Amino acid sequence: MKVAIAGAGAVGRSIAQELLRGGHQVMLLERRLDHIDPTVAPSAVWTHADACELETLEEAGLETYDVVIAATGDDKVNLVFSLLAKTEFGVGRVVARVNDPRNEWLFDSSWGVDVAVSTPRLLASLVEEAVSVGDLVRLMTLRQGQANLVEITLPTDTPLAGKAVRTLTLPRDAALVTILRGGRVIVPQADDPLEGEDELLFVASVEAEDDLRKALGVNGFDSPVDAPA
Repeated sequence: MKVAIAGAGAVGRSIAQELLRGGHQVMLLERRLDHIDPTVAPSAVWTHADACELETLEEAGLETYDVVIAATGDDKVNLVFSLLAKTEFGVGRVVARVNDPRNEWLFDSSWGVDVAVSTPRLLASLVEEAVSVGDLVRLMTLRQGQANLVEITLPTDTPLAGKAVRTLTLPRDAALVTILRGGRVIVPQADDPLEGEDELLFVASVEAEDDLRKALGVNGFDSPVDAPA
């Protein structure tokens, strides 16, 4: 893929390095000359440009990119860049970094954002995931809140131990996508047995979460990161 990243600070550079290792083409857009250092990612295209100026984005050929990532440390810049990328250049996939959790509600399709990544939310979710056996934990919001990636760790004494995946009666808008067991990642098949301490990852709508809890016999969980800002 061709990926354009706005912001060549620590976050933008790290993303660029990972994408380059994956064989993608990367352009870094940065308005501060002191942040432009091609030695950090020699295979990337480094462009001195303001991500909020239409003319500089046109010169950079943003319309030729498959994905853009708004990775600056300024939420206002990330929103403007996302909106321009989607509405003016027709970029198919827009990913935006949320710096201040209080601004997270803004990062939706009305601003051209397909996926919003909030570091505080992710860190809080990972902490909850590590300590919350028997609870449902939201790890990531997908499609502007239409669905969530959620995790449930089965207790050691779960009554589901030994039962096959096909015996689960899951709600209509929930799908089991992965079982994490020890160091293994298991793509669930109908006859795979469940075990205590399995970490189950589901994609589920918000409306289906209560029924999912009931289906697995786990507790409710009001995550502080899901509270309104």
